Order: sequence, then C-alpha cells, then structure tokens
Amino acid sequence: MTLEDALRDTAQLVARTVDQILPRPEDAEARLLEAMRYAMTGGKRLRPFLALQSGHLFGVDEVNMVRVAIAVECIHAYSLVHDDLPAMDNDTLRRGQPTTHVQFDEATAILAGDALQAMAFEILSDPLTHSDPYIRCQLTAALSRAAGCHGMVGGQMIDLECENIESNIGMVTRLHQMKTGALIAFACESGAIMGRASKESTQALRAFAHDLGLAFQVVDDLLDVEGDPDIMGKSAGKDQDSGKATFISILGLERSREQAEILASQARTHLDLFDEKAELLREVSKFVLTRHK
Repeated sequence: MTLEDALRDTAQLVARTVDQILPRPEDAEARLLEAMRYAMTGGKRLRPFLALQSGHLFGVDEVNMVRVAIAVECIHAYSLVHDDLPAMDNDTLRRGQPTTHVQFDEATAILAGDALQAMAFEILSDPLTHSDPYIRCQLTAALSRAAGCHGMVGGQMIDLECENIESNIGMVTRLHQMKTGALIAFACESGAIMGRASKESTQALRAFAHDLGLAFQVVDDLLDVEGDPDIMGKSAGKDQDSGKATFISILGLERSREQAEILASQARTHLDLFDEKAELLREVSKFVLTRHK
C-alpha cells in the first residue's frame, strides 16, 4: 500500500468512526453537536494515521486503535477551533472552509472545543478502547500531559507571548515541541501503550516523533511564507504579519529547509528497530517535506 492510499483509507476510517461516535445533532444541544461535527471535518488526519500505524507495529486490533486515533483528532480539532478565535490567531479560514467561530459564533466555537476535549477522554476511558483499565489510565494520563500546560496548551501560551519579542532557536524549538510535537508524540507512542511494548520500542517511537514533529513544524513555517492559501485551505503570511518567532525568522528560508531535511532523515533512523513494519512511517517522514498544505 502506498502512503497516499494509506492516508486516504485513514481519513475514510476516521470519518466513519466519528459519524458513529458523535451523535447526530438533535434536541437542545443540536447546535453544539453540529459545530463539533463541523470542526472534525477534513484535514490531513496525520495524527490518527500515526496512531494507527503505531498500533500496527505491535499487532493492536484496528477496531480498538481507531478509537485512540479519534481521541487524538478530537484534541487536535479542539485546539484548532480555539486557536482560530479572535482572542488567539483570529483566523477565518481552516481546512478550506470558514473557521468554526465564523460558521457558527464565538460562544458556540468555544463550547464545541470544550466538548471535543472532554469527548477525547471519554473515548479513552471506555472499555471499548481497551479491556485493561490500567492501559486506559496510561492512555488518559499520556494524552493529558500532551494536551496540557506542559504540552500543546503551554506551547500555545508561549507562542502568544513570543509575538514581537526577540527569540532564539532554543525558545522556538521548545515552543513547537510543546505546541505541535507533544500531540504527535502521543499519537506515535499510543500504539506502544496499547500493545504493552518494551521500553526500547517506546523510546524509539518517542525519538521518531520528536524529529518528525519538528520537521513538520519547520515545513509549516515555510508554507506560511511560501504556501498557496487556496491549496493549504488556510491563510498564509499570518506569522510574519503578527511578528511571531518562527524557524524562518531565526534561520532564514534555506537553513530552515536544510534543517527540515536533517530532522526527517534522523526520524527515519529511529525506526530501524521495526524493520519493514514501519515502512509507512518512514514514508511519512518524507511526506512532511513535500506537503503543500
């Protein structure tokens, strides 16, 4: 199977599962559920893909693993809804359609994000995800750390504070390890948790996720400067306009491209332990360098 086929299959699987897990809009909460479904529509589904492939390495049943993948995507979708709000990045376009607060309203968008975050942990704590309560607790604790003040949310706070102040490469790297990398790391490690993998295997996936996440963000910064909004499905040039510190603002375009290639290459070396079973994960490290959205 090619990476393109695998990503397409993942997107279809995620869409079907979301349709099953998220109730149809009805009754008094219909507007909230409609906004939640809207926020979960589209996207690359990279994080669910990483979770599913991680589970594949350890023979985890896809029926169980897709629930973890959906939980990751719930957190990611909630973060995008909140990041797009006027109080944050003030974006009006996401995944080729109006952002959730534009399509609905700010209050509904905030509540939809809150509900998606809660739903992620509801999914992980359900016995349908794993029969062993200890594994469910491990998953819940790991995703909590990845999403919280020492992970994604903490990274967003640093991002806001970095606007219009002098930054260095260490600060920008830490910012993105938290804001982007922490959730990618959880996705990559989740299969190891579900499959009760060895410490060596878990550390290899953690190292892979570290380098992949940074490469992904460097390319994201490049796309903000050079990308086509019609292809990306979101606004370009926002980081420079707002004075945000990025890899581009510190390293420049050429050095940033070189750094992304180095990180992607390093990421692949961490997968040697898994032989041919990790081939699609190796392909992902190449995909992040050539993506256009």
